[in-house]
Amino acid sequence: MKIAIGNDHAGPDYKIAIVNMLKVKGYEITNYGTDTVDSVDYPDFGHPVANDVSEGKVDFGIVICGSGNGIAMTVNKHPKVRAALCWTKEIAELARLHNDANIISIPARFTSIPQAVEMVETFLNTAFEGGRHAIRVNKISC
Repeated sequence: MKIAIGNDHAGPDYKIAIVNMLKVKGYEITNYGTDTVDSVDYPDFGHPVANDVSEGKVDFGIVICGSGNGIAMTVNKHPKVRAALCWTKEIAELARLHNDANIISIPARFTSIPQAVEMVETFLNTAFEGGRHAIRVNKISC
């Protein structure tokens, strides 16, 4: 499975932990994130992830910023992207199960690194339920 990841200055440590977990599990990772805590603009790191998801170059995306909101807003502007802001593994599971989310957005300033890793694992291991949820998901795009 192919995953794209992007983060701003709030998320380098989160990205490292998540990428390490994904590599151990055999995922192919494209890293668009910054590796420093020097202030940067989250759209510069979210757009490449969203492009890869939108164009089918990767199966899923992971984005990280301080609140998770700005980068989620950014990636959700792209066609075929359904990014979900998640702060618990239960929300990550429902984002996949009911919303067929293809990008998880993580709020680095409001979650711990172990919690973020657990959310990503849950997100990637949960299949879309389809059925009545597919009808709703098909109504999302403009």
